[in-house]
Amino acid sequence: MYQKDFIMRMIEMIADLIALLLSLIKNGDLTQATRLLDNAYLDFLKKDASFFRNLPKEKLTEDLLTIHNYTNGHLKILSELFFAEAELNIAKGDKVIGLNYYENSLLLLEFSEKNSNTFSLSNESKIKLLKEKISIQQNIK
Repeated sequence: MYQKDFIMRMIEMIADLIALLLSLIKNGDLTQATRLLDNAYLDFLKKDASFFRNLPKEKLTEDLLTIHNYTNGHLKILSELFFAEAELNIAKGDKVIGLNYYENSLLLLEFSEKNSNTFSLSNESKIKLLKEKISIQQNIK
């Protein structure tokens, strides 16, 4: 129970962080957003951002759950960080990398939802948003 409560608090904290990141991106402070995002990986997932950026898409869930002992809660946090990465890369003009992060974010969130025993309306809304953003980015290419 303790670990579950801890993960829930982390998810709440990541929501606040993502709101701040999106605000920085919207206001054009991409350097500060990048710094904050890089620190978030270490703070929340105890690994450097490059570790997650270099994981192949097909190994995202399997490796993180089995080799690194992450939970579905960790995957949701990583999904949020990848969403912020997508927004940041698109703001920087790198739409291909942004699309890749949207796709990874969606993959993690759908996997987490599929393996969860509870329904989350907010996660379903986020899945819908990610699908819309992916569709938009695919049409821009």
